[in-house]
Amino acid sequence: MIKCNIAKLRFLIAPVNGLMAHPSPVDWNNLKGCLVFCLITTGCVTLLVPQKGWGADRQLPVKQNVKHVAGSSPRDSKNNAMTGKVSLKESSPKPGFLTPYAAENTEKVSVAGRRRTPVDRALLSLSSIPGGTSVIDAKEVLKGRNFTNADALAFQPGVFAQSSGGGDGVRLSIRGSGIQTGTNYFRSGVLLMFDGLPVTTPAGTPYELFETLGIRYTEVLRGANAFDYGGLQLGGGINYVTQTGYDAQPYQARVEAGSFGYHKEQLSSGKVIGKADYYISLTNSYRGGYQQQTQATSFGVNANFGYRFNDRISTRIFFRYRQTQNGYPGYLTRDQILDNPKQAQALYVSLHARRIQPGSKWYGDMTTIEIDDHSRLQLGFDYQDAPIDIETGTSASLWGYKTIAGVLKYSRQDVIAGHKSDTLFGIDTYTDLDAWRSLRVRSSTGLYAGLPVGFMLHHATYGGTDNYFHIRNNTEIFHNFWLTAAGALGFVQRSTSVTYPTQSSIGTSSVNFAPRGGFRYVISPHVEVYGNVSRSLQPANDWQLLSGPVYTSGPAQNLNSGGVALKNQTATTFEIGTTGNYAQNKWSLTYYHSAVHNELLSVMTPLSQLYGNATYSNASPTTHQGVEFSLETTLLKWGAGSKLSLRQAYTYQDFHYNHDAVFGHNKLPGIPQHFYQGEIHLDLHNGFYAGFNAQVSSKVSGSYDDTYFAPSYHIFNANIGYSWLKKHREIFLSFNNLANTHYASIVVPGYIAAGQQLAVMQPGDGFGIFAGVSVGFD
Repeated sequence: MIKCNIAKLRFLIAPVNGLMAHPSPVDWNNLKGCLVFCLITTGCVTLLVPQKGWGADRQLPVKQNVKHVAGSSPRDSKNNAMTGKVSLKESSPKPGFLTPYAAENTEKVSVAGRRRTPVDRALLSLSSIPGGTSVIDAKEVLKGRNFTNADALAFQPGVFAQSSGGGDGVRLSIRGSGIQTGTNYFRSGVLLMFDGLPVTTPAGTPYELFETLGIRYTEVLRGANAFDYGGLQLGGGINYVTQTGYDAQPYQARVEAGSFGYHKEQLSSGKVIGKADYYISLTNSYRGGYQQQTQATSFGVNANFGYRFNDRISTRIFFRYRQTQNGYPGYLTRDQILDNPKQAQALYVSLHARRIQPGSKWYGDMTTIEIDDHSRLQLGFDYQDAPIDIETGTSASLWGYKTIAGVLKYSRQDVIAGHKSDTLFGIDTYTDLDAWRSLRVRSSTGLYAGLPVGFMLHHATYGGTDNYFHIRNNTEIFHNFWLTAAGALGFVQRSTSVTYPTQSSIGTSSVNFAPRGGFRYVISPHVEVYGNVSRSLQPANDWQLLSGPVYTSGPAQNLNSGGVALKNQTATTFEIGTTGNYAQNKWSLTYYHSAVHNELLSVMTPLSQLYGNATYSNASPTTHQGVEFSLETTLLKWGAGSKLSLRQAYTYQDFHYNHDAVFGHNKLPGIPQHFYQGEIHLDLHNGFYAGFNAQVSSKVSGSYDDTYFAPSYHIFNANIGYSWLKKHREIFLSFNNLANTHYASIVVPGYIAAGQQLAVMQPGDGFGIFAGVSVGFD
């Protein structure tokens, strides 16, 4: 329905290119000043416009939503759209195009359309959320090296993602979530998804499945802004959306290689075949390592198959497989990193310490049913099997995790009492099917002298289930001012049992309510403000409950004999911010303040490190507050598409105890207070591009008493490349850490340093050169 100066018009559209819009009654009175829209398909169509009140050759911008465009992915049909320019010319009417009326003295309107990209549609979808979100276009990320998710998540305000040793176990935190979890652990505090299906389980998130290649775009939803996905964690959610046959090349090959013995290869293929489409990507990588004892290898498969039964029902089946092996160098002190960051802890070198994921598998399906033009139902499930073999000490820690998850989402759009309204109801559930850990003798030395290799030392089982029911409504109270009201009910269970050498068990269960309210006001086409108040909920990972007493004698000495009943971490967060664009600037600015209760924190000790675990507990009340700011500026434009631009991302993080009995108002360790990334980028119309960027971090506390710090640092990188226009071919050359700065990229805090140096840091890479080439074939 289109608002006119005098009247409102609703109309009936005849078939266009075999597509039919649903008919509506037509009121042909008082049409002056009205533009009659029709369904826009690929290519150009003719529109009829009353000539009176319009001048010849007038142009105006058009954005018209389309239910489904031929050749587009059914998965994205809801937000499919065309954009373009409308040119009005005098012409004779085209009888039968509009039914039942053909106006006299009409004008001919030609529409040259450009279909929205998947990234455009994702941005449009997230624009209704009253909080901090962003979308990462994989095409931009692919202009440089793609080894870990630290590469893919760069330049995202509020996101702290750092890698050490080139391993997949990236240290990931959003708004201070998961700072209690070091590298090579299941991730905590952020809901991670593939195509809207949860990869996060009651144990956390297995990180080895997150291969960066084969992704079309990534949605980052900070804090409670992941609510529509059922993401109630403090950090929010990240949704990786894979390529399909609709947006992939029929055949693609990519190779990266460079310093530290690094090389990575990808072969992929995607195609549409009638009502079906497919995409498959094979990846293989190797890295000898910058630091001693950090050799890393991986092999992965990422595939999906989609089928459109009709214009309203479609389904997509997903499969991922990945095996990895990463050397384990242990941790270093500050002075060791500043002196020689290539060294590793001698103990772990002698033990040939490593972490093996022998073959993790993830299966999923998402079915979408367009009930009518105003409502949609999505049904999804996934199953994953994540075996792990951790060989970092004289014992080997074998893990088995099999989990299942399901999602249901029903959404609809209405006009209630003259106000636009959209509502979403969802159910998200994930459950452990079989979860356990077994410790066996790996080296018959020291405490295990005389015991055969493979001797059982300890066995424990884990259990957990998360069930979330959530509902959200956005209502336009007045023009461009929307209110959001939402609430979620969560049923959470956790348990752990020691079954050998003795038996003990502990479990927790809870029912939780998480309300959410917010507003969004589009002040002008260039400026939007938003705010929300939300409640978050983060249960402990099921294996974290095994942090209780330890055995004091026998072969199981120093291993946990029982668990502890960890409480759920909760927080109330206030958020306010703005997004917009003006005078060649595009910005996003958010301030948040979280009052956190029972924050889940950990302490790493030399003993816990040797056994591949840590001690977890609930903290006294803490505060998380910060600023997330991004700015993209076009500095100069010339010619047919050449430009010089600057992008910046700054994160301020103030996380501290409120009135702790031991640590008072100390800052929480393990994460920098200030973190900045900036890049100046040149893009020429002929396909050449170049960039120079900087990463700056303030010092990071390495202990809870705040007496020991990793020093601040700044590193510089450069990148040049060339992309053949319309030929899907690209080459690049990257120079990382140009000054060969020695710095600690990851800090997993100890308890009390008392001014002494603790081995709790891992170094970032030194100077390296990397090159890549990507070639696509039709």
